[in-house]
Amino acid sequence: MRLSMYLIGDLASKTGLSLHTLNYYLRIGLIEEVGRSETNNYRFFDDSTVDLLNRIIALRLQRVPIQEIKWRKENGIL
Repeated sequence: MRLSMYLIGDLASKTGLSLHTLNYYLRIGLIEEVGRSETNNYRFFDDSTVDLLNRIIALRLQRVPIQEIKWRKENGIL
């Protein structure tokens, strides 16, 4: 089975989140890259990141604060 790999722009397209928001989530550790390309150092993400982002979007729609979401992720609740 082949895993799908995405660049940050692909994540933006798949989730509807802005590049600014995705970079913020990266900066605070809410999402993490799964690797980088050797040639141009682009970040890669996989399907688990897309799934996580969809869960984050659902929680944000319920007005759950980012810090609460981050705490849930760090404690294995997300």
